[in-house]
Amino acid sequence: MPDKRTYADRAEYMRIAVRKRRNKLRQMAREYKGGKCMLCGYKRYAGALDFHHLDAKTKEFGISVKGLTRSWEKIKAEIEKCVLVCANCHREIHAGISQPPSVS
Repeated sequence: MPDKRTYADRAEYMRIAVRKRRNKLRQMAREYKGGKCMLCGYKRYAGALDFHHLDAKTKEFGISVKGLTRSWEKIKAEIEKCVLVCANCHREIHAGISQPPSVS
């Protein structure tokens, strides 16, 4: 190991730290909303769960896009406007086949 840290060393450390924080926040958000699809109960793979905003007009930011760069309090306030659904149910909601459950 070199005597001095380089920018590249620090940059790699920061990438890893940011990835860990985002994964932790993503997990906390899913658990906060019940950890399973509110329509069908799916919970086998957490990566297949999406947050669906019930009213697009109240959406301040997307949870998955840039939402995980914010504080937990801001994320929590945003997911209060959402329901947790699996990818299949989410597509059915947008297609008009299914109706989203009300926020609990």
